[in-house]
Amino acid sequence: MSGPLALFANRLNTLAGPERQAAAGALARTGLPDRKSEAWHYTALRALGKQDYAAPPAQVDDGAVRTLLDGVLRAHPAMAGLPRVVFVNGRYAPAFSALPDDVDLAFFAQEPRFGLQAAPDRDPLVALNTALAEDGLYLRGPAGVDGGHVMLVSLGVAGAEPVSFHPRHTMVVEKEAHLRLICVQAGQGAYFHNPVTDIVVEDGARLEHVTVQTEAAQAISLGTLYAHVGHQSVYDSFVLGLGGQLARHEVHARLGATRGVVHVNGAQRLAGQQVGDITSVITHAASDCTSRQTVRNVLDGHARGVFQGKVLVERVAQKTDGYQMNQALLLSADAEIDAKPELEIYADDVRCSHGATVGALDDEQLFYLRSRGIPEHEARQILIDAFLDETIALVTDATAQTFCRAVLAARFAGKGDVA
Repeated sequence: MSGPLALFANRLNTLAGPERQAAAGALARTGLPDRKSEAWHYTALRALGKQDYAAPPAQVDDGAVRTLLDGVLRAHPAMAGLPRVVFVNGRYAPAFSALPDDVDLAFFAQEPRFGLQAAPDRDPLVALNTALAEDGLYLRGPAGVDGGHVMLVSLGVAGAEPVSFHPRHTMVVEKEAHLRLICVQAGQGAYFHNPVTDIVVEDGARLEHVTVQTEAAQAISLGTLYAHVGHQSVYDSFVLGLGGQLARHEVHARLGATRGVVHVNGAQRLAGQQVGDITSVITHAASDCTSRQTVRNVLDGHARGVFQGKVLVERVAQKTDGYQMNQALLLSADAEIDAKPELEIYADDVRCSHGATVGALDDEQLFYLRSRGIPEHEARQILIDAFLDETIALVTDATAQTFCRAVLAARFAGKGDVA
């Protein structure tokens, strides 16, 4: 093995089990993606090759974990009272968890479940996860039950040696069930977080799924999610991307039965040398389905945002209603946004649109606020907050929406630009 994949050679060469060995074989044939791959044209993985990533140690500093978890829970008072499942370096941490009562849980370490949607032969990062996954959450929302809120907290704790971890999560929301899932990613040190999540929303069910990504400054986070949406069911998702040196949130959502609804919304606020990538493929494979995607980016310094959004409408998917919009606010002449909205339509009775806009803060709006006695840095912050808040308002769960606002406010308090 050569290139970034060589960093994992020792672990890949000692695998057991047909799924893991097949995934390692696929990796050996393809390697990790580079910019020659269309899906990775705007996002390079060179940062992975700058250091070796070891398997996480069996023991971690409990004090560091507690500090990170307290930081998550302090962001908003409601968080401390919610049920939570905590993973540290990709492994379930029962001492820091407070398990929910109204859903069923199991863990990958005891019973490996690779799911049916993710394809290691097509996606090298899924293959890497399949080969190296140690643990993960299996969550089932029972039919007809309102499971309330569940937090899935993923913490990375690295010492002097960088580590990598590859959790494998599966979520099933059964018929007519309802679940609100809040995923939080945070950490300290240099690590590589490569989660894969397999989601099934059965007929008549609803899943509201919010991800708040505040990974450590030296972290690389490359998450891949697959969601299958059934008849009259709703998968309503939102990602808030703030952390990491390189982060990618990739969603593959499939509307597999009539009258399903998918929302894949998000916001990123990045600075310095950060790279943040939101990539999605929404497949309409049945008639009378609706998809919505609105993503907004605020970029400062030399930060770079990437948006790749594809809506695929299969021939059978008549009466499709699809909307997609990406907007970027550049606070620096050196900031960059790469946007690629895409429609691929094979049905003839559809209503689909997409678009992208890029701009800077409005001088007239700034002047108006300044003329009312508001200092420049506060005026800038007001405009930035307003730009992002229109997207955060799309989060339908009030608790998750307030949490997103609280995390943003705490991270950028008093800043009219991103530091």
